[in-house]
Amino acid sequence: MVRWTASAPMPLLDAGVEFWEGDRFLGRARESADLRTFTVQAAPEDPAALQVRSAGKRLDVVEPPAAGLAVPELPALRPEADVDPGTPGPYATSTGEYALEPIRLPEYAAPVEMEAVVVGPKDAPGERPLVLFLHGRHFTCYDKADPNRILMNWPCPAGSTAVPSHKGYLKAQQLLASQGYLTVSISANGVNAQDALTADAGAQGRSSLVRHHLAKWADWSSGSGSAPTGVRADMSEVLLVGHSRGGEGVNRAATDSLTPPPGDTGFSGPVRWNIRGDVLIGPTIFGHNPAPDVPSVTFLPGCDGDVADLQGQIFVDQTRGLSRGDALHSALYVVGANHNYFNSEWTPGQAQAPAFDDFWPGQQPDPLCTPGAATRLTADQQQTAGATYVAASARLFLGRDESVLPLLDGSGVRAPSADPARVLSHAVGADREPFVVPDGATAASGSARVCLQTSRDAAVACSTARSPHFVGFRGAVAQPERLSVALKWSAAGQAGVVTPAEPVSLNGSRELALRLAVPPNAAAAGFGVAVTDHSGQKHPLGSVSVAGLPGSDRTASVWAQEVRVPLPSGVDRVASLELVPESASGEAWLIDAHGWDGGLVPVLPTNLARVDAVVTAVDEGNSGTQTHNVVVTATGGGTRVIRLFYNDQATNQPTTRLVTLKPGEDRAEVPVTYTGNTRWSADVRYAVSVQAISNAVVGSATGALLVRNDDPAPKLTVTPVLDSVAEGGALKWRLTLSETADSTVAVLGAAVAPASGAELSTTDVNADWLLRNSGEEALPSRPLSSTGLGVYAFVPPGQTSAEFEVPTIADTEAEGEEQVRLQFQGVSPAGGGFEVTGEVTEAV
Repeated sequence: MVRWTASAPMPLLDAGVEFWEGDRFLGRARESADLRTFTVQAAPEDPAALQVRSAGKRLDVVEPPAAGLAVPELPALRPEADVDPGTPGPYATSTGEYALEPIRLPEYAAPVEMEAVVVGPKDAPGERPLVLFLHGRHFTCYDKADPNRILMNWPCPAGSTAVPSHKGYLKAQQLLASQGYLTVSISANGVNAQDALTADAGAQGRSSLVRHHLAKWADWSSGSGSAPTGVRADMSEVLLVGHSRGGEGVNRAATDSLTPPPGDTGFSGPVRWNIRGDVLIGPTIFGHNPAPDVPSVTFLPGCDGDVADLQGQIFVDQTRGLSRGDALHSALYVVGANHNYFNSEWTPGQAQAPAFDDFWPGQQPDPLCTPGAATRLTADQQQTAGATYVAASARLFLGRDESVLPLLDGSGVRAPSADPARVLSHAVGADREPFVVPDGATAASGSARVCLQTSRDAAVACSTARSPHFVGFRGAVAQPERLSVALKWSAAGQAGVVTPAEPVSLNGSRELALRLAVPPNAAAAGFGVAVTDHSGQKHPLGSVSVAGLPGSDRTASVWAQEVRVPLPSGVDRVASLELVPESASGEAWLIDAHGWDGGLVPVLPTNLARVDAVVTAVDEGNSGTQTHNVVVTATGGGTRVIRLFYNDQATNQPTTRLVTLKPGEDRAEVPVTYTGNTRWSADVRYAVSVQAISNAVVGSATGALLVRNDDPAPKLTVTPVLDSVAEGGALKWRLTLSETADSTVAVLGAAVAPASGAELSTTDVNADWLLRNSGEEALPSRPLSSTGLGVYAFVPPGQTSAEFEVPTIADTEAEGEEQVRLQFQGVSPAGGGFEVTGEVTEAV
């Protein structure tokens, strides 16, 4: 087990807290209720290499900004679009709330609330299209009398109040309601407080919660009861909006609505709604499992300090090749927006509960994202931009009004209501013909090379730069299908040529659309663009220019911008693409190229296979070697291709395997072998993750064989080694087990005030030891019981005893005898505790 303690309650991050050993992912941590201590069940080989990260950034150290960073410049405002979806509509609005009977979900011990705030149009005729909002993972409770007391409990304990995260989207709700939409924003505190124990970080729980609310609205729509605000929903026209982990949750709800999940997932009723699209705001996508046939718009906040790797880009990139490609998938890069401020209840000065700016709080100033920088949006500007582009998405997906499409599809226009925000867009799908979507058969020459997006090998990797396009799948040692084209040149005119496996017909396409990225803050780079057809004739198409997005060493700003050149008539079967850089030197990355005609195409229902990794639990047993399979189930017909990721037991190294499921095959298996004995150990989890490659969509991305311990824990005793020392000495105690164990036996002690006498203070103990065990500095001097000190003591596997200590320091101050009192509780295994007291006397 590995533990890290923060100096103060940690603002909850939707990206989660992760433990790494160098480049090896150890696991996502579980937080304590007071949000200060984070633990993961893992056995690191090199403790010195341990790191605590979230979305790629270190939490356990203060990382100074890189030296010499220039102040980034804002991109110029784009031309105005023909329509402005941020303009309020003709309807007055009314607001209401509902609180229904809580629901029970598998894997969640406490019931989950069914509460929501509703904003609808007044006097709007008929049933109205429904827009449902789901907030992300935030702390659930707070103390009105103590702003430093935030909690991760559910229900909220006495003396604390529930955080109303679901009331944070009222600005967007009111705009949408004025335009005729019925909006509902639901509370998910019960999921947030309990999802740390789930394999998918709560995605299935959030999906079930969303579908329970949709079912209730379907009841009201059919006349069973009265709908809040008196407006009935048109359940054939539903848009889901999810923020952060709520984004991953509504994506899963869309998948589950099209292809119901197997087994008891917490919702088993009929699907009485049609989800027309998803809007995903700074979303997580831990499972790398987008719903390819549900149109989507993904917000990528340029100053996101939580989901800082902008992994939501996967909702766009990983839809390619999974299905027919008819659905539009758009990404909006919002320069200067952070993660939290899209929700007013997560925004200082607007929120009822404590709130914070998520962009690297407590770190050094950043030239791009520090509040007050010219490139940083204010909270009001960010919320206005968010509401405007949610309204654009509703108008497109629910109203099929293609006049707003240029705001979302890379056409390079803006909605004036969102000014001064710079919102850039690109897209895949809809009326696009894939031309260059790099795969294993793609060739490149000249200044271009095909590169692996997620490799750590510099010789084949696309880049070490932080890019939303290069976010890896946790636990995946390699993703061979994740490819781009890297261009690097040292003189103008050094062309890069990219050749797909076969010539592609672009007949009917008006333009060639490229998604092209350059380094942050780079001056505009020009590229001549040409294609060569199947007969060998070269066709110059013109030139494009791409300037680097504003970025710093703390942002993921290598993001592809969409640029287009006209395709002349008569150019049909195209064999290769040529990019000719016009600058003296530089680098760039081509994500893909498509023939573009504008507009949408009908998104017809598809019968994609559904793939789910299964968690199976078995008892260890007392003897013998057993083999069980981790199962990945599959539905549907046709040939389905998936990729599995797991740890190879022979080498103890991560590995991957491509699996082709032929018609009639409904499962893939990974065998796991283990040996039972009578020694206690923690439960052992052998994880297997799955990613869809073609003709499939993934529901549950992570499965496992959970080998449960079935042996009693050894008895633990504690005896003093030195429980009375002169200052400068180390107080020591010995932990002794009645027998060896196969896992670490660990206890965690907290300092409490002695029953009588003076207490040891922070300046009486070694400063490094204090910092390591509490996250706090020694000054100002204060009693140890007033700190977050956590003394972690453990007996390693295979041993029966170990010592722990409290190192003191000598000083010149006359303090007399002082004491330290530590109360311990079992961490692994959890359970009963003990108490030790030590005394420190004056040095002689």
